[in-house]
Amino acid sequence: MPVIEAKHLTRRFGSFTAVDDVSFSIEEGSIFGFLGPNGSGKSTVIRMLCGLLRPSDGTATVLGHDVIAEVESIKRNIGYMSQQFSLYGDLSVMENLNFYARIYAIPRREMKERIERVIEIVGIGDYRRRLARNLSGGWKQRLALACALVHGPKLLFLDEPTAGIDPVARRELWNLLFDLSGQGVTFFVTTHYMDEAERCSHVGYIYYSKLITCGTPNELKHMPEVTPEGAVRLEVRCPRLSMAMRYLSTLSEVHDTTIFGDSLHVLVDARAANTLIDELEVGGFGNATVASIQPSLEDVFVTLTRNRDFEERGVKPSRV
Repeated sequence: MPVIEAKHLTRRFGSFTAVDDVSFSIEEGSIFGFLGPNGSGKSTVIRMLCGLLRPSDGTATVLGHDVIAEVESIKRNIGYMSQQFSLYGDLSVMENLNFYARIYAIPRREMKERIERVIEIVGIGDYRRRLARNLSGGWKQRLALACALVHGPKLLFLDEPTAGIDPVARRELWNLLFDLSGQGVTFFVTTHYMDEAERCSHVGYIYYSKLITCGTPNELKHMPEVTPEGAVRLEVRCPRLSMAMRYLSTLSEVHDTTIFGDSLHVLVDARAANTLIDELEVGGFGNATVASIQPSLEDVFVTLTRNRDFEERGVKPSRV
């Protein structure tokens, strides 16, 4: 049985549809990345799955419990970690953990063992007596994760858990998620970071109320809409990247070009791939190198978003 199963989930606020006919399922031990622009419906989906908001239409089950009829059973068996640090800054790490253990009605005889276990899991033992407000961003997120784990949930909702923390802390937090998923814990994670989306076992992309796609990162990268038949994606390295990008965008055989670090990602007709270096030399960009690449998840989401925008306007996306 899937840990989460949503079927035609819809939520309307008056005449405004915030979530429109969304369906997906998530298996145990998955790290499901949920992406989309602000205002696309991510938070509304989470609130319905957590039993905080009743769907207008459709159904969903969470850990086998119906989101309408069995709300309290869902709340007892899930954890939630918000984007903003929401614990008590004037309480110590231990005091926060004790407070949340009581909220979850953990029996007193089990409380000490549960707290010590999550302290060990997140590695925050050296900061037991430190006030939460005096922790760095990364350690605050570890404490928030510990509080969300203290009652032993099998499913955690994490709303942009690494927003505003440094790269080292981000990697360490993701390593914790991988360890926990290996033990059967399932994660539903919202994020705007493409490198984090790459780490997820499955990814869903919601765009203004509609779920555009859902699958593994590899499946999404091989969608025919992302790299159409007769086209290839290339990595181009050459001098003056921004000028080269503008030049390539004028060529009829080039469909898309974007700067990625010290290179360009170019979507081009396959028949023109072998002559692209010659075209760059003609344009004054000598010493160029070209290599075939797979699309990134950013390529996937940008392409799908553009295609959906064209569909909404009733225009065929012949060039992007």
